[in-house]
This record gives sequence, C-alpha cells and structure tokens, in this order.
Amino acid sequence: MPSRADITYFGAGPALLPTPVLETAAQALLNYKDTGLGIAEHSHRSQYAADIINEAKADLAAYLDIPDDYEILFMQGGGSGEFSATVYNLVGAWVTKKKAEILKQLGVQKEEEANQEELVSALKKAVDAELKLDYLVTGGWSLKAYQEAGRLLGPEHTNLAADARTVNQGKFGKIPDESTWKLSKSAAMVYYCDNETVDGVEYPKFPDALGPDANGVRPIVVADMSSNILSRRIPVENFSVIFFGAQKNLGSTGVTVVIIKKSLLPPACPQPSPALLRKLGLPVPPVIFSYETIAKNNSLYNTLSIFDVYIAGQVLKKLLTTFPNKVDDQQALANQKAELIYQALEAYPDVYKIVPDKSVRSRMNICFRVTVGGDTESAEAKFLKDATARGLLGLKGHRSVGGIRASNYNSIPLTGAQALADFIVNFAQTQ
Repeated sequence: MPSRADITYFGAGPALLPTPVLETAAQALLNYKDTGLGIAEHSHRSQYAADIINEAKADLAAYLDIPDDYEILFMQGGGSGEFSATVYNLVGAWVTKKKAEILKQLGVQKEEEANQEELVSALKKAVDAELKLDYLVTGGWSLKAYQEAGRLLGPEHTNLAADARTVNQGKFGKIPDESTWKLSKSAAMVYYCDNETVDGVEYPKFPDALGPDANGVRPIVVADMSSNILSRRIPVENFSVIFFGAQKNLGSTGVTVVIIKKSLLPPACPQPSPALLRKLGLPVPPVIFSYETIAKNNSLYNTLSIFDVYIAGQVLKKLLTTFPNKVDDQQALANQKAELIYQALEAYPDVYKIVPDKSVRSRMNICFRVTVGGDTESAEAKFLKDATARGLLGLKGHRSVGGIRASNYNSIPLTGAQALADFIVNFAQTQ
C-alpha cells in the first residue's frame, strides 16, 4: 500500500490538503487545546468556536487584502446553494433599492407614510418590467447557476448575456468576446464563474465590460471562485459578492465562504419582508440562505461545522507563513506549475489535445484528451493506469465530458507538477 508521501492527488475536489494541516487537525479532533474534548465536540456557541471563526476571517482578509467594507460569511450548501442564495439576496437588495426610488417619487421618506396599495402596485410594475439577472455562461457550473435562477424566478427575469457554446461549435471551451455580451441595464446582478472546474476555462482577468459606467457606477457583480480562490490576486472592490466552496484551495467539504459588500447588508440595505415579496410574486428565501441573518449572527445562526472552519483557518495560517507576499507569491507558483504541465502537453500535439482555447486555459483544472493510433478511449485508459502506477492519482475527467483533468490546486507541490509533466512526456515518447 502506498504511503501519503508516495502519491500526488490531482482530484478536482475534495482536493488534496497539506499534510501538516491534517496532522494538526487530527490532534484537534481528539483533544482541542487540552480541554479533553475534540473540536467537533465543542459547542458552536462556545468562545472556542467564535475565536476560530474570527481568526479565519481575519486571516482570509489579510491573505487576499479584502477591504474593510466587506463582510465574510461562513455558510453551508456549497456553491450550488449559493446559486440560489445569490438570487434570493440580490433580488431582495434590488427590491429594497427600487422601493426607495418609488418612495422618493411618491414624495415620502418612510414606507409607513406611503399608500401601501400604491407602493406595492408601483413596485410590482417595476419588477415585471425591469427586474433582470444577467448570466455569463462559460461552462457547466455557470450553466447550472443560470438554470437555478430561471427555476426560482422564471425566464422573464433571467438574461443569458453570453453563452460560450455559441462561439465554440456547441461546446464549452472559449469565452465570447466582451463586445458581444448582452448585458441588461441596472441588472440585479451579473453572475460569472471565474474558473470552470469541469471544462478547464478560466477568465484571464476581471472583465472590462463589468467595470464602472461613465458615471462611476459599478454593476452588481457576483463571482463563483470555488476552484481558483487563493490562487491569484483578486480586485475584490470590483465585486459585490464572491463565493466559494472550501474543498478546492481552502479546506475540506462542508463550509462555503461568502465575501459580500456591507452596503448590501443592514442597515444600508435591509431585505424586504416576506409579506412584500409574496405580494410581488417573488420567492421568499430560506432563513439559512439569508446573508443578513448569517452576518448578524457571525455565521452562527445555525450549527456550523466548526471543524471545517478550523481546517480552513489552518490552511490560511500555513499560506501566510509560507508566502511573505501572500497571494502574489502563490499566484507566481500556480502559474509556474501550470506552465510546466501545459508545455509538456504542447510538446506532443499528435498525442495530446488541450480542450479549451489557449486564451482561456485554466491554471487550476488542466483538461486534455489523449489519442494514440486514432484510439482515444484505450489511450486514456492506459494513461490513467500508468499514471496511477507512478503515484499520480485523480486524473480522470469529469463524468459529463470525459478525458483527463489534472487539478493543479494550491496544495499540489511544484515537485508534483513536475512529476506529472515528466510522466506526460514519457508516456508520449513510449507509445
């Protein structure tokens, strides 16, 4: 049986965790801070839990240089849960802002001073005519997000602003030119997935089309960064909401992180009442998906998995200790590792075909096909078998697209990326 040191795991998630973090966590699971109880046994209402959450928030803010006008939430439900939560919360924020506009038009300052029937009628007309959520679909996960918004709100309120399949023969693998994006005016949100785990597509940078308008007003931009968070510098101030599951670069499965502008939370922007949402024909969110509720309770409205937050916190402490320049150093390493693997693949074009267009290749999820003598199925089966024999595991592509996928997350050491690159070369040379 191989030991942990004998293998490099390139699985897409749950991903490899640093061995020192697991060793520390294993001890904490048995006896945390000499209390005689493991960390998973302590109450989530304890001071221990509060300290773990607060330290993880502070370390994440330090590592990514998150400005003070953002709040960090730890939630449950994964990225798929956030497909719903972002809809609920940002539609609610849109309604709150639209209500303020209508009250001003009616010449009143407070909602209780307005004629309620007149207010609701005006709001309902605005919802029917103006409420739009924009989606940039560049892969399987952004497609799921778009579909969930349509399920919750109906197609009349969801706008497919860009569909990468239209520029790539019906398949994902490119990002449409920004000049072709059909963005709505004053959308409740514009969503995109920064790195598509299944399809190996990553935005090279923040899209220019989502910058501020001529008046300096920024759109409400929401990004799913589940599979490339902590791997490169983020212009956080360009986003209203960033969310990510922990199980790629931050920690273990079971906790989801939301970074949200405080201007979208009370007191600046309280959510509308359930009664008003029902009158407007809009969905009422489950309370555990309410950002204002989670923020008000410092992520402890319900029983959060403190052990998973602890692991995330330990990963962050290791990153801060390892990289003096924080995320910038990690970005340089991530780029170096990806370049090693892509160069090995490009050296043998008769054997390997990299799936996405070169302009949008992911540094985190490297997707390719293997063909020898015109036979792809047998070649990929042999590639996986031989890789496993070398201790290179987790390389099978997603079940929906097949092929090979090497997930080059932060926990993959440079030596691991080099070992995979060497194997890629050797496999091609010996066929």
